[in-house]
Amino acid sequence: MMLNLTSITTNLEQRADGIWYACNQSPIDYPEEGNAFCFRVEEGSFWFNHRNSFILEALRRLPPGQPLFDIGGGNGFVAKASCEAGIETVLVDPGIEGILNARKRGINQLVCAALHDAGFLPGSLPAVGMFDVLDHIPDDLAFLKEIHSLLAPVGRLYLTVPAYQALWSIEDDFAQHYRRYRLNGLVERLQQSGFTVEFATYIFITLPLPILLFRTLPSKLGRRRHGDLEKIESELKPGSAGANSLLDFFLKLELHLLRRLNRLPFGGSCLVVALK
Repeated sequence: MMLNLTSITTNLEQRADGIWYACNQSPIDYPEEGNAFCFRVEEGSFWFNHRNSFILEALRRLPPGQPLFDIGGGNGFVAKASCEAGIETVLVDPGIEGILNARKRGINQLVCAALHDAGFLPGSLPAVGMFDVLDHIPDDLAFLKEIHSLLAPVGRLYLTVPAYQALWSIEDDFAQHYRRYRLNGLVERLQQSGFTVEFATYIFITLPLPILLFRTLPSKLGRRRHGDLEKIESELKPGSAGANSLLDFFLKLELHLLRRLNRLPFGGSCLVVALK
């Protein structure tokens, strides 16, 4: 059953293709090749697949109200996983390329709009996911306050961001990131925005050292080229079966550790669940 959004928005219209569009659309501040590159690598990437495993773990621990609005959901890689887990999901993204890629993945609830263009009413969203989106927002505190206002009472926000400003590299410049985060700083921003943090951890515990050695330091030394998509793709999709098996072992071990310890002390990304 298709969701009717007319009762919770002032600026969306559903067109003949079944997609909801903003009546007024702002310019998109995102690399043109971003969605196409991600769509090419997501399925076979250890990073995207492992991030999904952690997101699903958070969704199981602290279930969302439904539907879950995946803000900035791109090609629908997370939305597909959440739908397959039985969570009704609405993907919201301003880029039509990402929206159409998400449709190819079987996502039917699609909104082609930036959040501020969608016109969602205050208190109208049961749950929100933002997966590596906040780091693209110039004023993250104002954006979190906007999300807080749009969430229904006791609505949950599920959030991932890249960790540690010290790991900044030319890839962050290319992706148009504004910042990387320490977990404590992210928790503080959420609290300043009115949220109660229910769950907070680092993830990708094995990645800070490789990021430092193979991205951050080469970037500082001028040995890393801007927008080298082939190199980034090779890092996200290791070619040998042995490398893939080793990565899979460590990433599954990491998920096991999180389930036992409830929080990992460091990692390449942060994962937080916060309650309105």
